[in-house]
Amino acid sequence: MSVVTGSVAGRTERLPREVWVLVAANFVIAVGYGIVAPALPTFAHSFNVSVTAASIVVSVFAVSRLVFAPASGRLLAIIGERKVYVTGLLIVAVTTGLCAFAEAYWHLLALRALAGIGSTMFTVSGVALLVHVTPPTLRGTASGWWANGFLLGNVTGPIIGGGLIAVSLRTPFLVYAGALIVAVGIAWWFLRHSTLIAAAADDDKPVLTVREAVRHRSYRAALASNFANGWTVFGVRIALVPLFVTEVLHRDAAFAGTAMAIFAAGNVVMLLVSGKLADSLGRKPLVLVGLMVSAGGTIWLGYTETVPAFIAATVLAGLGSGLLNPPQQATVADVVGRDRRGGPALATFQMAADLGAILGPVVAGALAQATSFGASFALTGALSVVAAGVWLSARETRPHVEPETIGAQAGSGACGTDEAPDLRCTADADRR
Repeated sequence: MSVVTGSVAGRTERLPREVWVLVAANFVIAVGYGIVAPALPTFAHSFNVSVTAASIVVSVFAVSRLVFAPASGRLLAIIGERKVYVTGLLIVAVTTGLCAFAEAYWHLLALRALAGIGSTMFTVSGVALLVHVTPPTLRGTASGWWANGFLLGNVTGPIIGGGLIAVSLRTPFLVYAGALIVAVGIAWWFLRHSTLIAAAADDDKPVLTVREAVRHRSYRAALASNFANGWTVFGVRIALVPLFVTEVLHRDAAFAGTAMAIFAAGNVVMLLVSGKLADSLGRKPLVLVGLMVSAGGTIWLGYTETVPAFIAATVLAGLGSGLLNPPQQATVADVVGRDRRGGPALATFQMAADLGAILGPVVAGALAQATSFGASFALTGALSVVAAGVWLSARETRPHVEPETIGAQAGSGACGTDEAPDLRCTADADRR
């Protein structure tokens, strides 16, 4: 079963069933992630450690993802994308459940590091599956739904998590583990006989190496914006916003869950619009606007002193992130294409976000402790501005060739195919 989402050359195109399965699994994963996110830094802080040490619990998860990402890319070719996806979910489920029984700060730190291995496995394999099963002209739309599944879960998860924190700081970890088991069941049951995924496992497809990918300005720009996004959304926002809420706004920890839900709601408002516009107007304009809006909201957030101003800044930052993500991911998918194995390039793209998520909580946390929260959020917003500067020189990768002409152009050596608009013919121009 599939849903009509667009048309090319007078023919309707549909997102395959596999896309909706991945979206549904993303939603379940994100509900659990949103449940545990408000509790994580506060739970770490309950072991009588500093703000910086509490932030490191967030960072170690990203460190593990970063270190294991290259191996995850190679695993895709060895055991297949579907098996890597399901195995990664199981690893995170088990380690997250065990976090509920941590008796010391170091126990929590070690378990989050192990969870990072599973997380990078299901993230890289999930994106690889999405690239291979999605029609090229619907990559922005598919990326929007993919991100929307995660973000809709993040709207629901923190609200539930805020209530669970009131019961116990350990309860959210058990609920998250249960949500991941549900996601495993969804993925295994509905993808087990997929012919599209079987086709994606074709060993004859050449691998797009990282060296090839980084020759393209659009891919390099995506790395820069994903680094800034990882620093902001997966690092600083998770590590510092709960502490900002309690120490500056003087609200309880449960409100931190509400704050994350508000940010996610801003994302949801923009994601599907952004994905569709990325397929019709192009990737680059939306990425640039998203980066600047995200920067403005993030900087403003650090200087808020009242709850209404904090909520407004959070919504603005969420809107910016929603504009950014689908066209950014679609750009990377355009570079990889459906006729190449993109494990290494996709893993490196993920590593950029993980590196930001590692450095963000540590650097911004230390800056907040030494100076102020305002300074740490200002630095975070400035990174998005820098990434926007990198995107100014990037090439637009949106497919622009009609399907019936692609084969003829590819055979004649023409440029601008739907699979990799600047991959084969414009590498020299990219280097100039």
